[in-house]
Amino acid sequence: MAGDDSFSPPIESRADLIEAMARGCKPQSAWAIGTEHEKHVFHTNPLRPVAYGGPDGIRALLEGIQAETGWHPFYDGDNVIGLRNLEAVGGISLEPGGQFELSGAPQPDLHASAAELAEHMAVSKKVAAPLDIHFLGLGVTPLWSVAEIPAMPKSRYGIMKPYMEKVGTLGTSMMFRSCTVQTNLDFSSEADMVKKLRVAVALQPIATALFANSPFVDGRDSGYLSFRSHIWLNTDDDRTGMLPFAFDEGFGFEQYADYALDVPMYFVIRNGAYVNVAGESFRAFQRGELPQLPGEKPTIKDWEDHLSTIFPEVRLKQFLEMRGADMGDEKSVTALSAFWTGLLYDAVSLEAAYEMIKPWSHAERETLREDVPRLGLMTPLGRTNVYDFAAQAVGIAEAGLVRRNCLNAAGQDETIHLAPLEKTIRLSKSPAKRWLDKFHGEWAGDLTQVFKEAEM
Repeated sequence: MAGDDSFSPPIESRADLIEAMARGCKPQSAWAIGTEHEKHVFHTNPLRPVAYGGPDGIRALLEGIQAETGWHPFYDGDNVIGLRNLEAVGGISLEPGGQFELSGAPQPDLHASAAELAEHMAVSKKVAAPLDIHFLGLGVTPLWSVAEIPAMPKSRYGIMKPYMEKVGTLGTSMMFRSCTVQTNLDFSSEADMVKKLRVAVALQPIATALFANSPFVDGRDSGYLSFRSHIWLNTDDDRTGMLPFAFDEGFGFEQYADYALDVPMYFVIRNGAYVNVAGESFRAFQRGELPQLPGEKPTIKDWEDHLSTIFPEVRLKQFLEMRGADMGDEKSVTALSAFWTGLLYDAVSLEAAYEMIKPWSHAERETLREDVPRLGLMTPLGRTNVYDFAAQAVGIAEAGLVRRNCLNAAGQDETIHLAPLEKTIRLSKSPAKRWLDKFHGEWAGDLTQVFKEAEM
């Protein structure tokens, strides 16, 4: 089923649009950490992408994990397209090209996030091994074109793909051959949301530089350190970007709702099926003027679905989603959550980060976003470069995690999860630069080596 739309109340007023986000406000004692990640799947014998069907396909992988975990399958028509963990929010879903995604349950600390990921990987690899399915921790598939990657049987992607081809040059690359890591964090109030959103948006290119891990595409050096981030610059200008209005005086939930209302729609779910409304206006929907559903007006669920089809660098729903990092190895997944948790969940660190980004102009933020995919840590910023600000941000995050003082069974605090970033700062090289050194050196241009060394 695409989703249950039968019990959602209708939108009665503008306040309902705002409340759909504002009800995410919660006391600090209830803040949690959500980590989502996508990983590429591949066969080794021979080296190729993984199709959905067949005895060694994605469906078999999902069914095997279901048997191991007892998680509940969900379907698009007759096709199982994911698993839900009924004991906690979260589960497994598929991206268009078979990228295997874990949406982690909200966790109380980074140690629990790391444990959740380790368990997921152990189960996934146990089931995948007999199927000759392997997982690759890179931001973009290094070898295969969009046309070479089998599509997953999900109705929403059948709507999105032709629309993407109309509005951008790399939207289908985003869909079929990119992988990201996402950290989801809470806020206590509208003012807290605004401050965190501004810090997160401004620092998103810094995170992109630190986690850059997609230098290859179509079997070659792409000329970018984060080709995944470059893809997003050429996907759909209406629903991506750096949210410049978030830095305007008076910004809050209402202004974000106004922005979302002007983003063209993709679909509406009715009776478990997707109705293609790509390019239509949600404002027209509110007036009952959608050509595909004449006279029908939206529900709260329709609005929440629409909010989930907007892809800025930081997305606001009932929490904040940090969206600027390439997929990496297992430790890097938790490192992203450690970075943002240290920056945003400690009041002293949040203020220090805010003071750091406050002098940056709109033009500087936009230039960072445009240049970082190619130049990474060496991107100019002011009188110095991104590396210096990245080192400062990691230090602020580390101090925040120290103050949180969340200890594991061995008495270690959460700063242990920053180790991948500390290595990047120490070497002055992102993961992408380190892969490029090997590609142009010991691998002698043989990109099949990356499937061995970046396998999770």
